[in-house]
Amino acid sequence: MLLIVLACANNFAQNEVSVEKSVFGIQSGFLGIWVHNESRLTNDLVLRSEIGFDADIYKGVFYNGEVLYDNTEFALFPTIYLEPRYYYNLTKRQEKGKNISKNSGNFIGLKVSYKPDWFSISSFDKGIRSADNIAIIPKWAIKRTLGKHFTYEAGIGLGYRYYFLKQYGFAENDAEAALDLHIRFGYTF
Repeated sequence: MLLIVLACANNFAQNEVSVEKSVFGIQSGFLGIWVHNESRLTNDLVLRSEIGFDADIYKGVFYNGEVLYDNTEFALFPTIYLEPRYYYNLTKRQEKGKNISKNSGNFIGLKVSYKPDWFSISSFDKGIRSADNIAIIPKWAIKRTLGKHFTYEAGIGLGYRYYFLKQYGFAENDAEAALDLHIRFGYTF
């Protein structure tokens, strides 16, 4: 009897819908390129870790109120992300026969990003610096897999960004609302 119960429980557990144990990939969007990993925490919760470059576009570069350069410039800054993601519709997608591989589904996330002032890759002759900052942004998004390895994501979120400005000689640090609109295309391994 115990063997029958264990066999049924094992069979049920194997049929339960779950996010994948680990998904590793690379993504690019309009404003950057990133390498990421999603690690399963529960059947519908993952922790996404990501490192890459966020891009910024500047019209004119200013320093101490003086215009140093008036052209439109492009710069890449290193960024580190941690984001718990709750995939809430995997069971419904599977019941409808839709693809859930590579964690294809809708999710709610809490994106935490850190952009350090380590270096920049810039089209500006003297380089551009970015103040150390951290952002916390709740968001809603979708992720879909095309074929076996290609993915795309689209999402929106509104949160908070805090700039560490005292280390640059400013009287106080600063904060602002942070909007996250993203569309990314990627490849998973």
